Amino acid sequence: MTRRLVLNAGSSSLKVALFDQGAVEVGRGALTGLGHEPAFKFQWAGSDKALRHSFDVTALHMDEALDFVFAELGRAGALDGLGAIGHRIVHGGRKLTAPTLLDDAVLTYLRSLAPLAPLHQPYNLAIVDAARGRFKDLPQVGAFDTAFHATRPPLQRLYGLPRAILEAGVESYGFHGLSFDAIAGRLRTRFGEAAGGRVIVLHLGGGSSLCALAEGRSMATTMGFSPLDGPVMATRCGAIDPGVILHLIRRQGMDAAAVEDMLYRQAGLAGLSGLTGDMRELVASDAPQAQEALDYFVLTVCRQIGALVATLGGVDRLVFTAGIGENAPEVRARIAGKLGWLGIELDPAANRAGLEDIGHRDGVPALHVLRTDEERVVAEGMDACLA
Repeated sequence: MTRRLVLNAGSSSLKVALFDQGAVEVGRGALTGLGHEPAFKFQWAGSDKALRHSFDVTALHMDEALDFVFAELGRAGALDGLGAIGHRIVHGGRKLTAPTLLDDAVLTYLRSLAPLAPLHQPYNLAIVDAARGRFKDLPQVGAFDTAFHATRPPLQRLYGLPRAILEAGVESYGFHGLSFDAIAGRLRTRFGEAAGGRVIVLHLGGGSSLCALAEGRSMATTMGFSPLDGPVMATRCGAIDPGVILHLIRRQGMDAAAVEDMLYRQAGLAGLSGLTGDMRELVASDAPQAQEALDYFVLTVCRQIGALVATLGGVDRLVFTAGIGENAPEVRARIAGKLGWLGIELDPAANRAGLEDIGHRDGVPALHVLRTDEERVVAEGMDACLA
């Protein structure tokens, strides 16, 4: 049995992909809108055929979503020959830097990391538990977003804190590693040795982070100990002065739980605009607060680009990816428009058309839009783990 099922769980969606051994894609899809108007679509690779389903209920729990996906794929014969299940897991901590079989001991360790990624880790692990219960005899493999950043120089992991605190595990881990790994692979496939230069990848979505690559390896990234750092995000604050947190606790009477909820779920573009964290709605809005939030997003992304350029000593390519990076030409144009000092020249027509190359021909740095593929990276990791 060589078929692999990859599950990628978020707070409001469940992405699924099927691969045969060798990461040969069979099909992929998603159950979206779990909290509001859920819908399912699964597209077979190389075919016009798809599975589709709309639900009468207004919301689904994650366990209900998983039961539906297993049943629907099973009826379609997609799970015939299933040999293993792979999971995207946001946090692997210090210990897990490669795809790993998920046994009881590993899962206990992963649960201990949930406070470091409260928007993601609990959902990831709930899916693992459900899949283990449903397919007791199949190996379950975890691939970790933090693992890709293990190649960073030691200085990039540090904070200016007492050594005892650092040794207790407080350090910069970095996230979105599966996405950055996917982009590094796509660049190698397309450009060969030329892909090994200085690259900055902009993973811009509901959560956003940037990564500086050299020779296809992570050298620096904008998320750190938690997925809060870096550019402002849909509902997450991005980089802020830690003194703000002390002020909220001391002067506004907020406890740790209230501060955590605010920083992860009520801040960011949604909090700043007072309207929404959805970039599409902000771009379409004429409201001054929506435009201010959009301007602040561009500012914080460009600020992080500047820091990563300094880390690499220059840049040869910039790559946009993920939901905003791949699908929001207006946002790409605004960001590129602030980067003339780097020599970046956007081709407006190519950008509007959504082409992979959106910089002027022979421009340096080159400017690309590339689709990320976290699920394929998980499948490739499964092959390596189970070999």
